[in-house]
Amino acid sequence: MNDTILKELYQVILSRKADPQENSYTCYLFDKGLDKILKKVGEECAETIIAAKNGRQEETVGEISDLIYHLMVMMAAQRIPLDAVLEELERRSHKIGNLKQMKNVDRDT
Repeated sequence: MNDTILKELYQVILSRKADPQENSYTCYLFDKGLDKILKKVGEECAETIIAAKNGRQEETVGEISDLIYHLMVMMAAQRIPLDAVLEELERRSHKIGNLKQMKNVDRDT
């Protein structure tokens, strides 16, 4: 996976947090706090689901992008390093799943 763009975006988000810029949407989110950031994550998640359900691929790609951005802002607000998430994804990519366990998780959620 080419994670360069994710790392670049995360660095921009971190720089906005450390050095706020006027008229920056990212700074606006940090200024409003975690509740606002989490609200946006929820909104973008719902919009992603609706776009996917409606079969609108271009719209779904845009909503996924919005969701990833807002998740990264949340990560920065919570001091979660991007590398921690990338490492977890890497770890999971090598795991061979247990279908029975996955069905139980689906049933329980």
